[in-house]
Amino acid sequence: MPYLAQLPVADEALPATFARFRASGPVVPLELPAGVRAWAATTHAAVREVLDGDDRAFGKHVTHWKALNEGRVPKDWVLMPIVVGDHMLMRDGAEHRRLRRLLAKAFTPARVEGLRPRLEAITDDLLDRLADDLGGAEPTDLTALFAEPLPIAVISELFGIPEARRPGIREATRVLYSHTSTPGQAHEAHRDLVTSLRDLVQEKRHHPGDDLTTALVHARDEEQGLTEQELVDSLFLLLIAGHETSVHMLGHALVHLLRHPDQLASALAGDRWDAVVDETLRLNPPVAASVFRYALRDVRVAGVTIPAGDPVLLCLGGAATDPEHHGPDVDRFDIAREQRGHLAFGHGPHFCLGAPLARLEGRTALSRLFRRFPGLTLACSPEDVPYSPSFLTYGPLSVPVRA
Repeated sequence: MPYLAQLPVADEALPATFARFRASGPVVPLELPAGVRAWAATTHAAVREVLDGDDRAFGKHVTHWKALNEGRVPKDWVLMPIVVGDHMLMRDGAEHRRLRRLLAKAFTPARVEGLRPRLEAITDDLLDRLADDLGGAEPTDLTALFAEPLPIAVISELFGIPEARRPGIREATRVLYSHTSTPGQAHEAHRDLVTSLRDLVQEKRHHPGDDLTTALVHARDEEQGLTEQELVDSLFLLLIAGHETSVHMLGHALVHLLRHPDQLASALAGDRWDAVVDETLRLNPPVAASVFRYALRDVRVAGVTIPAGDPVLLCLGGAATDPEHHGPDVDRFDIAREQRGHLAFGHGPHFCLGAPLARLEGRTALSRLFRRFPGLTLACSPEDVPYSPSFLTYGPLSVPVRA
């Protein structure tokens, strides 16, 4: 019987799942929740080959999906809110370039660098609160008190999100990306978040501010560069992607540095925080799997024919630990490693716009945390650190420490 990969897999760590997929071939048939079929690109070379085909051999818009068009995918499929949207991530060609140009203004080098003072202030405020908790009898959870609130605060301030709305954004994100969510829960979370964002747009119309939501509203109302749906869906994309990935990047980095005191000492001694961020992204891309690319015609990838209209899931987590690309010590966390090019931020037309901000958050947060608290230790076995129940975005749910 031909090998059929399945996601999610109970009682198996996601990196082990992706390594098992990769051992079965560079491109394998895949069964997702509710029996939805796709293909999984499992190796670095196969993932890169698919990405190289963007806008030529593969498209991102859901209208390319043959099974969906033929009614073979449930309308309430649990991942439908993730794969459908009028934003740049789900657009092709000229439409993608139009939206990307508008949204790229949010992440220019000058704007990102301008966030540095505020990012440092937010970090230091969280560290002050962390210091109070570290004095208690119970372990302190770095995820809950540091890795999670920092990216949420930064992206919220960038887009002018009031504090009262921030918990709702975080909770909706958890539900949307969890493979333990029911279709009803996922669609309700999506509906509630979109409603909240529509309300935010109206608030910014009547009370504009010096934030990027106001700028997007201006692009919609004055420049006619966006439709109303594109405006709301773009906010949906940027707010979720702008914090979910950074939360997991920081969580993975914390676990690695606490597990490897020699690597932490090297980072502190040589101010090597950029290397810490890159090696974390290389070994544990926060977007563990990327949905979907659709074959625009019959396409051969790594010697396997993907029929026109079939979706491809990119197993970035498998590409990250592919020894054919990264070397035989691929599973070792080593900030002195000579990087050979990872795919954590993607590649090609859809390369992540927020990469500069993510890197700035990573090196700022980690350097300030460990300079202030260099003696932190894990308060549990590394094997007991719990991870998010998601095969799309993956990271520690908690990192308990003691000072």
